[in-house]
Amino acid sequence: MPALAAAALRCLLLQAVHVQQLTSLRAFRASPHAVHSLQQRWGRPYAAAAAAAAASGSSDGDAASAAATAGPDPGSSPQHQHTAADEPLAPGLYVVSTPIGNLEDITLRALRVLRSATLVLAEDTRHTRQLLTHFGISTPLHSFHQHNERQKEALVLRQLRQGAAIALVSDAGTPAINDPGADLVAAAAAEGLPVIPVPGASAVLAGLVASGLPTRQFLYCGFTAPKSGARQKQFAALAAQEATLIFYVSPHSLLAALGDAAAVLGPGRRCCLARELTKRHEELWRGTLQEAVDEFTERGPRGEFVLLIEGGTAGAAAAGAPGGGEVGEADIVAALRAAVAAGEPPSSAARSVARQLGVSKKLCYALSLGLQPEGS
Repeated sequence: MPALAAAALRCLLLQAVHVQQLTSLRAFRASPHAVHSLQQRWGRPYAAAAAAAAASGSSDGDAASAAATAGPDPGSSPQHQHTAADEPLAPGLYVVSTPIGNLEDITLRALRVLRSATLVLAEDTRHTRQLLTHFGISTPLHSFHQHNERQKEALVLRQLRQGAAIALVSDAGTPAINDPGADLVAAAAAEGLPVIPVPGASAVLAGLVASGLPTRQFLYCGFTAPKSGARQKQFAALAAQEATLIFYVSPHSLLAALGDAAAVLGPGRRCCLARELTKRHEELWRGTLQEAVDEFTERGPRGEFVLLIEGGTAGAAAAGAPGGGEVGEADIVAALRAAVAAGEPPSSAARSVARQLGVSKKLCYALSLGLQPEGS
């Protein structure tokens, strides 16, 4: 009889434990941090099974229990890899992407690297300190920018040789694109030191995938040149490029850049202006280059822009026209209007458009005269 009572008590205890486990699993719906905690402790297999059990709300808790008993299975997901949170970072230079405007775009891996690194290198330590403070990260922070990169590079490389794990960030987005980090990455790679990318937010890719322009081929071209002559040469060198072209443009130079692009590449080229990506006032404007000139001349540019322009046609260069085919008066007038709207005097616009389109300077000048009353 005592043995029977003990067995009954043991069954009741096991049932109570199972109910408690199932209740905890259901609580994952309201507590994603609990899932993350299990990911850190046990790895993805337990968290995946637990999330599945929580979603089903049934006896699937047994699957989670089995996963917990078995522990993480490194071979269970050959396409994915996880790193236990209690393992120290391997030595190397970690190129860490950070949000470009929305803090929710930070990745779990980025947070772990920033928290576990020996130190963090940043363009602007004031800006990056705000990011680290927001996430409760106190890793030592050092500046690395265009004014001190030569002095700091040797020190950083020496620390990497000694086994440090160093995180490199930019003010926003992915480092080593238009910032001094590119030279540091090149120097580390040249010495055979580990360089580890930690992918994340990128204004270039965010703008591209939402632009509606072809994505099979694309060419990132950096910032548009600061002066009109240099910009026109920049666009002319890319006129026959069939890939989608991507530029960063500052708001104060947007109108001039659009005018030069319309004059050189053709006013009818499709484009997309991605403004304030991931921020409160995010906007993706789509149209032709000439329509972009008209639109932003009227309302004025505000915020940071990614300018995406569709590629040229295969026969554009041979035909002598920005978009392919013969150049008509309507094309010339549109190019002249874009150049004048960008701030060029009509006479100067006539010369530049004639050179860019390969047409008579006399014809361009005659057509430009008709633009003067409209622009005055």
